[in-house]
Amino acid sequence: MMSKSALRSLFLSGALLVSLQGFAQGGAADKSPQALEARWAEISYQLPVAQQEPAFARLAGTAEAASKAEPHSAELLAWRGIILCSWAGVKGGRPAFELVKQARDLLEQAIAIDPKVLDGAAHANLANLYFQVPAWPIGFGNKEKAEQLLKQALALDPEGIDANLFYGDFLFRRGRYDESIAALQKVLAAKPRPGHEVGDDGRRKEAEELLAKVQDEQKGQ
Repeated sequence: MMSKSALRSLFLSGALLVSLQGFAQGGAADKSPQALEARWAEISYQLPVAQQEPAFARLAGTAEAASKAEPHSAELLAWRGIILCSWAGVKGGRPAFELVKQARDLLEQAIAIDPKVLDGAAHANLANLYFQVPAWPIGFGNKEKAEQLLKQALALDPEGIDANLFYGDFLFRRGRYDESIAALQKVLAAKPRPGHEVGDDGRRKEAEELLAKVQDEQKGQ
């Protein structure tokens, strides 16, 4: 069973982020993929850790209602899966693992409906699950499948922030330091995107921290 701290560090999953305006408008807009995305970014990078678990729980309920209203929307299914990943990260314990399994199923459904959903970010988040979760009989982890999904994500968006961040982490943990550094540098070199400031800034900080770890390990070889 994964610890709560390990889950939190591993499941801050996300994709291309938008401004927070849509979430604040209320009504039907609150259940759009853009609004779910914006609220996810706000919770992940602006709320104190102690407030994140109940906030993700509420957002997961909103995402569930949205995806049930539009069951063939790949974007809504993908964002519901991503939100469950992040909720699991701050929840911990066996209930978190149940959320992770649901997230896997939702992301796979989204990709089956639209193989290009979220420009590869769904593939990247799904890959992160397969990489971080223990293998059978404890879990469903599969490092080979994780790498395959990450390469699919990069094929869809070679400069994608999520794909390169998760791939950089994957390579680091596999001892492939030079490749990891190259992937993380792509995250840091990504062009600023208006309306995506919250998520992009958060991802860059994650990449900077991970890059420092990779470089330290590389020096110690």
